[in-house]
Amino acid sequence: MTDDIVTTTSALTARDRLDHLQARLGLNRMGHKVVPGLYRLGSPDQWSPVLVSANYSLSFDALRSSLAGTDCYILVLDTKGVNVWCAAGKGTFGTEELIHRIEVTGLDKVVEHRQLILPQLGAPGVAAHQVKRSTGFSVSYGPIRATDLKEYMRTGKATPEMRRVTFPWRERAVLTPVEVMLSLKYLIPVSIILFLIAGTLGALASVVTVLGGAVLFPLLLPHLPTSDFSSKGLILGALLSLPFIAKITLDGNVSGLALVFLVPAVALVMSSVVGYMALNFTGCTTYTSRTGVRKEIFRWIPVMVALLIIGLSMLAISGAMYWRWF
Repeated sequence: MTDDIVTTTSALTARDRLDHLQARLGLNRMGHKVVPGLYRLGSPDQWSPVLVSANYSLSFDALRSSLAGTDCYILVLDTKGVNVWCAAGKGTFGTEELIHRIEVTGLDKVVEHRQLILPQLGAPGVAAHQVKRSTGFSVSYGPIRATDLKEYMRTGKATPEMRRVTFPWRERAVLTPVEVMLSLKYLIPVSIILFLIAGTLGALASVVTVLGGAVLFPLLLPHLPTSDFSSKGLILGALLSLPFIAKITLDGNVSGLALVFLVPAVALVMSSVVGYMALNFTGCTTYTSRTGVRKEIFRWIPVMVALLIIGLSMLAISGAMYWRWF
């Protein structure tokens, strides 16, 4: 089986970095993966550590690039090109796949020890006792960040800081380009339609709404009130609508009953869209759990749909009144 071990390095190439950029922009979204199997880094022997990774290229590259100068094996699971945390939730970074990968790579013939180091965020998908019973390999969970792995392997234990999950603004900001790119296919046609109907202000409102949900919401996440992502998004959307409401009101182009319908309509539509985008962001953070997200979906999706329908209806009524006036 040793002939089937792939040699890798800790150095990232220009091609690797281009792949990372494409992944961050949401390009070729499911194509950022490496071949599952057993990899050697450096010059490992039968007593070298074995670390487990997803076959998402960013996960694999983050692991190997943090282990410069380390002799070890990396066992890459087939997570369908999905990162460790998401794959653990989906079950692809899971017990069955880990057992299968140990068996097909003949890992028990490559190393004399029976110890695996898994990323802590992969723990929800793996039943360590079943892995031990089926393969003889024990599972240890390494630190949250790959950059702490060398210290973890040197001391054999993780400090509380290594175990703590954080999500600072820099990590949230990294996720915004892909959110923006995924929104463009809706933003561009909607902006054109609103420009034709309501002019520059309508198009600008659509741009602000999407950027609010894709960029501002992740950056402001910890600072927005309430606990649910959806309600945070609804609040942010309402705040973003205020300048447009002020502009419409002060311009005096719309008055009377049409204005009564238009003002809340703008707030409702912008709030519901930003709220929906905020709900989608639950899949980008370890702040949430599968059960929590499920509850939030069932609680808030009907509310958002109702708000959107009411808002669009009021926009239609306002528009009809405005054009009848002329």
